[in-house]
Amino acid sequence: MTPRLPSVLSKLDLPQAELSAARLDGELFRVDDCFAPVDEIEQPRHRAAALRARLPSRLIAEQRSAAWIWGALSAPPSHHQLCAAVDARVRPPGVGWMTVREVVIDPEDLYTVDDLLVTTPRRTAIDIARFSDHFGAEEVSIVTELMRLGKCDAVECLTEMDRRRNLPNKRRAAQRLLDCAGGSPSG
Repeated sequence: MTPRLPSVLSKLDLPQAELSAARLDGELFRVDDCFAPVDEIEQPRHRAAALRARLPSRLIAEQRSAAWIWGALSAPPSHHQLCAAVDARVRPPGVGWMTVREVVIDPEDLYTVDDLLVTTPRRTAIDIARFSDHFGAEEVSIVTELMRLGKCDAVECLTEMDRRRNLPNKRRAAQRLLDCAGGSPSG
């Protein structure tokens, strides 16, 4: 029996030249900075594995990075958004392709996908509504898809926000989530 390749390959598995050649030969397809065999159907676990290959442990994929992992974004963000629990004692590397912030996060806001912690679709939708500088049609589409994937609606997201104290950007997020329910973007 021929050994099977891992579902996601990085330059830690094979030299970059071999990975690129296999992609050009039609044997692999790109998943962020990694590759997957063409007989795989891309799923959240592939996207999580591709991101995990580049991260120190204890970092959590959030916002647009989590939206990409869940499939609410078709392509990975050029700048990954990650967080760490305030008590995790993580020292993020100083690299330009990601931003890391410390957050207070409940275990029920997290899901493990291929050994990577990812914010749940509901938490991701709330965070995108809270922290996006611009909230146009793309953001409405992302948040709406995340609510669909998380099997929640704007009211459930608002209830979740209301149970937290001192939540920054709560009013802005509430209006944006209600706009998503109605399908119209707001600033």
